[in-house]
Amino acid sequence: MRSLIEEWWRQSTLSSWLIILSGLGFSYIAGFAVYNVFFHRLRKYPGPKLWSASHIPFTIMWMSGTGHKKMLELHEKYGDIVRIAPNQLSFGYPEAWEGMMGHRKRGQDENGKDPDFWIGDDNLTLVGSDRERHGRLRKILSHGFSAQAMMEQQPIFQRYASLLSQRLKDASKEGKSLEITSWYNWTTFDMAGDLIFGEPFGCLEKSQYHPWVKLIFMHIKGIAISTAVIRFPFGSKLIGLFMPKSVARDIETHSEFTKAQVAKRMAYQNPRPDFMESMIKAHNKDQASYKEVLANAHNLIVGSSETTATTLAGATYLLASHKEVLLKLQEELSQHFSSEDEIDLISVQKLEYMFAVLHEALRIYPPVPAAIPRKTPAEGSMIGNEYVPPNTILGIWQWPLNHNPKFFKDPDSFVPERWLGDPRYDSDKKGAFQPFSVGPRNCIGKKLILAKMIWNFDIELDPRSENWLEKNVLYFLWDKPELYVRLITRTAIQLGEGDPVAT
Repeated sequence: MRSLIEEWWRQSTLSSWLIILSGLGFSYIAGFAVYNVFFHRLRKYPGPKLWSASHIPFTIMWMSGTGHKKMLELHEKYGDIVRIAPNQLSFGYPEAWEGMMGHRKRGQDENGKDPDFWIGDDNLTLVGSDRERHGRLRKILSHGFSAQAMMEQQPIFQRYASLLSQRLKDASKEGKSLEITSWYNWTTFDMAGDLIFGEPFGCLEKSQYHPWVKLIFMHIKGIAISTAVIRFPFGSKLIGLFMPKSVARDIETHSEFTKAQVAKRMAYQNPRPDFMESMIKAHNKDQASYKEVLANAHNLIVGSSETTATTLAGATYLLASHKEVLLKLQEELSQHFSSEDEIDLISVQKLEYMFAVLHEALRIYPPVPAAIPRKTPAEGSMIGNEYVPPNTILGIWQWPLNHNPKFFKDPDSFVPERWLGDPRYDSDKKGAFQPFSVGPRNCIGKKLILAKMIWNFDIELDPRSENWLEKNVLYFLWDKPELYVRLITRTAIQLGEGDPVAT
């Protein structure tokens, strides 16, 4: 005689089992959602209930391309601290920078890097490492960014800034508009290649992207996907399972090229004034592993090229859209220099209005607009006057902070004078502006390149690129649309050099 269980099993159909399993799965998910909303330790923080219940809404936002605008909307609606996922808070006020990113006293744990955000060997880099490794790497790499090192590197910076000006003069002779973002990327990647691998990629000379550089852009978009998926159960396994074979091959090709370039650079017999010299010396003294050399070389290429090109593109668009600012900047250059030869890494530091223009461009169009998340330590963390429980993911989105009218008057207006003591903007919370929270390598050569651009050219915006800022989409970093401008070579009289020359 069969038991009731055996009889039920015999009569059950596949569809019945699917219904039961689906019900159990739904109940499991619903239970977690209810717990997250009503019983989770972060339940007191305001935010959309669906975002508190599940990672799905944040993931949709993260991959939408318009997350920066959504985050501003959330902070304007819910306040300075918003719960944007079951275990994640977004801080949207200036004082949070110090509490979240600042160094702690000896014996106090910092808000460490969120390990789920940094994939692969990113934990071996300066930006993705823990406190101990970060301190060691920072000490090693700082030599390449010192004032003395910059003086020694000046010929490299000058070579590519001058080559860009000459190539743009050649390309603009027929009066046609140029797609300037590519030119900036070619320049900064060549510059970074020389300063890190010991040789350029040849992008600027050939006016085209090197295949390795193309793969970097794919890598940046991949970060947006992987950092979203990895938040879910078995996320890391899903990434490997569903990755197309072609993408896997591209990643392998990219990795092998990086290894080959690093090997060539490490084989140099004579010291070289670049970003990697101190890292290689540390490796030779067993103070840095080969994997650390490799990972930081790749990280420095991306960090010192893409963000600089982004800043230059944003500044160029804003100057072309605001002729009065462009004219004022040209006037400052004419007052300080009598010829282009006088423009170098040191002399551009004296340009106050240039400083203000770049600061304002970085505020409106920060090269790293999204949050680079941190994680509170086991004892929790004080962010300002707010105690945040242990193992909570934290972040500050730079773009929403910069565009919040609570902190900047006329936040969407391009007004360099706000950085020069204009009393109209005395109420601005300048401490909200932290464009280089991820390190000084983000700013290499931008003042020099922009100064030479403004010295040599008038810039007119092509109608195709009107509202260019609005066309940008965000996948962790900006996915920049094409930016078309018309460059008109300035005459000698305009430059204050004497007789006019043909343009």
